[in-house]
Amino acid sequence: MTAATGARVAHGGIVCDGLVKIYQSADIEVVALQGLDLEVEPGELVTLVGASGSGKSTLLNVLGGLDKPTAGRAVVAGHDLMSMRSSDRTAFRRRAVGFIWQQTSRNLLPYLDARANVELPMTLAGLSRRERFRRASELLDVVGLADRADHRPQQLSGGEQQRVAIAVALANEPAVLLADEPTGELDTATAEEIVSVLRTVNVELGVTGLIVTHDPLVSGHVDRTIAIRDGRISTETLRNRGGADGVISREYAVLDAAGRMQLPERYVNALALERRVRLELERDHIGVWPETTASSDRPVDVDPDADDRPNGDVG
Repeated sequence: MTAATGARVAHGGIVCDGLVKIYQSADIEVVALQGLDLEVEPGELVTLVGASGSGKSTLLNVLGGLDKPTAGRAVVAGHDLMSMRSSDRTAFRRRAVGFIWQQTSRNLLPYLDARANVELPMTLAGLSRRERFRRASELLDVVGLADRADHRPQQLSGGEQQRVAIAVALANEPAVLLADEPTGELDTATAEEIVSVLRTVNVELGVTGLIVTHDPLVSGHVDRTIAIRDGRISTETLRNRGGADGVISREYAVLDAAGRMQLPERYVNALALERRVRLELERDHIGVWPETTASSDRPVDVDPDADDRPNGDVG
């Protein structure tokens, strides 16, 4: 890791280098993360997408200190997760990161009102009653629930419960906010409200955010979406919101530290690419052909706006 990267991480960034996570059950080993490389800048709000079993939940658990990496490096807000002791990991979860889960039952205690739920992490951290009250009031105001502070979860709508969950996650001023499908149980209108709140806390509080989601609505509201497949980052979609034409999206394949990348599925299918492909280095690009196709043959036209799901590795 470079000195510049280390400086960014210390202020709330996320960096993974060759991250590996292997689960073992009886005689079976499952490699959930396969040398994953990732960088999220401090203060950035990013979504992570991928099919079930792609490794996105495993990555979130590793970054949140719930699982220890098997190999590689993961640094979150200046904390090296690979070298942490158990006691350090507990402190890290309490202070450096905040969690928002899809199920509200994991976020809130049903017998406490909204303010008491927000104050609970601060109580565990040893803050004074005055400081707890002040910060809980500020956070409930930020998420738009200052007037619902004395309501218990069952008296709140699903969207309101998730707003309180965001305030709880931010209670101890974490550098990084991790959210696992925060809009998964909400209707479209309410989901938009939650995304708006997440963007607000990202901008106003400067917290770095990584959101795991299947919801295109959520991804469409952030400037970078990272796709994960088979335990590695496959593509990134960048959005430019400053142009006269509105939001312009462009998708990129991701080249990892070992020089590997995953080809988009539509390219693989269009050229009938299989086990081996032929590469040729041109002046300003690399040509990829099926093993039996001559490079002089006319290339297949592929719609650049078609749906893109990464499939196949080149490295």
